[in-house]
Amino acid sequence: MDEVSLVTFRTFPTLEPYGWRDRPVSDGTQPARVLRHDGSTLTAVCADGVQTLRSVPTLEPQPTVGDWLDIEQGTGRIRAVLERSGLLTREAAHKQGSQVLAANVDVVLITCGVDRPIKAGRIQRVATMAWDAGAVPVIVVTKAGTGELDLPRLELEHPGVLVLVTSALEGSGLDAVRDLVAGRTAVLIGESGAGKSTLTNALLGREDAETGRVRASDNKGRHTTTSRQLHLLPDLPDGRGGGLIIDTPGIRSVGLVADAESVTASFAEIGELASSCRFHDCRHAGEPGCAVAAALDDGSLDADRYRDWQRLQREALSAARRADVHAYRSHVKQFSRAAKEGQTRKRGGR
Repeated sequence: MDEVSLVTFRTFPTLEPYGWRDRPVSDGTQPARVLRHDGSTLTAVCADGVQTLRSVPTLEPQPTVGDWLDIEQGTGRIRAVLERSGLLTREAAHKQGSQVLAANVDVVLITCGVDRPIKAGRIQRVATMAWDAGAVPVIVVTKAGTGELDLPRLELEHPGVLVLVTSALEGSGLDAVRDLVAGRTAVLIGESGAGKSTLTNALLGREDAETGRVRASDNKGRHTTTSRQLHLLPDLPDGRGGGLIIDTPGIRSVGLVADAESVTASFAEIGELASSCRFHDCRHAGEPGCAVAAALDDGSLDADRYRDWQRLQREALSAARRADVHAYRSHVKQFSRAAKEGQTRKRGGR
């Protein structure tokens, strides 16, 4: 008879501030949460404190920051990655697959420095990534007072998404962020120089995350933060746990890896209209009885928002096709065949 590993629900009080909730753990093992990932090693916190663990190349899925691991007591050998509540991903450089950013995240803080243009398209993409990961997107404007901010317009461009305005230098807006993150795991996503590490240090109350200077010529920063790192925030005055925040390196582009439903979640008004369309499979591209088209005609739906929604839907479909190699190759073949047939008809019509 094969030996069966006993799996039980166990309590680890020292890990509760890191988000541990009773869940199944194998006999002879203990849970650990990944704080940092550096090549072949992981820094993780377990019931005994912080440990350095060696990555296991054959482990599937590969661990990332925010993951909970099942590790052997004594040896620290990683046995498994525990079930994830969500996974924040983006399209990798050169559209070669996807890049994992963080796991088990509750809130995605879309960090935008007011000292540079705040790009609606970037916010929409990151918000879509957040919904796809089962997290809530929140816009955090940093460096308040160092540039012009049209707050009503920003809120109008992103209906349903909370906007917080902060200044780490002045200490303003930090309590709102602390209250939001309390008891949760949040991740900061934004460009280099957007103030993610400075905000992290302000929330921690100490200089823990390395910060860098921003060029005065274009307000761009260099990649000071080179690795994603999870930080435990101090408890709040009312006794609530401060939660956790993941500081990340700046990202220049936000390639989308998400499904159509996650895109629509970022455009809540379009999703609400779509529920009133005559046909449940309406594509909102001229079909009869389309509530989205009617809203465009009477001006109640902003045309730019509709075009942004269409663009992200196309990006999501394209990313899905690339992820499914078979479907992508089939799509390319169909497109090539159609193009050749079009050229043949064109020559025949001369």
